[in-house]
Amino acid sequence: MDLAVAVYGATKTWPREELYGLTSQVRRAAASVPSNIAEGYGREVRGSYQQFLRIAQGSLKELETQLIIAQRTGIAPKATTDPLLSGAESVGKLLRLLIRKLSSD
Repeated sequence: MDLAVAVYGATKTWPREELYGLTSQVRRAAASVPSNIAEGYGREVRGSYQQFLRIAQGSLKELETQLIIAQRTGIAPKATTDPLLSGAESVGKLLRLLIRKLSSD
């Protein structure tokens, strides 16, 4: 959730003309990560949980790609996107470890 909150904070300064474009996509992808983790956990079935964790991974990759696009197009400065990308990398590592752990039990 911390990553999603950070993304919302960072995108507040993005151009208004991007509000319904890349800003909206980035925010949805960021919110989708913890939402899918929570939904999978709430199912109380290991297989469903793992599937939702994989969906969260996909949303995380979308977020990373969109942040890079924002940086390359000049919508967001590198100083803004780098900490978010670093946070996304950390979340990705945790997701991979959790999926691996659930698969091995």
